[in-house]
Amino acid sequence: MGKPCIDLNECNLCESCIAVCPAVFFVNDAGMVEMIEMDRYPEAEVNEAIKYCPEDCIFWEES
Repeated sequence: MGKPCIDLNECNLCESCIAVCPAVFFVNDAGMVEMIEMDRYPEAEVNEAIKYCPEDCIFWEES
């Protein structure tokens, strides 16, 4: 699929992505949501995070 990305301009920091997929998403020291760098991302879990994002700001970046 590629790599998940977050449009931080649209993110409201609700942390639903972290609740659904903590293996990928986390809040960094600056208080922003970030992704853990991985060789392969768990597609089903990331798709759940995309589904539950109220701002629709998470998407797959094609590799």
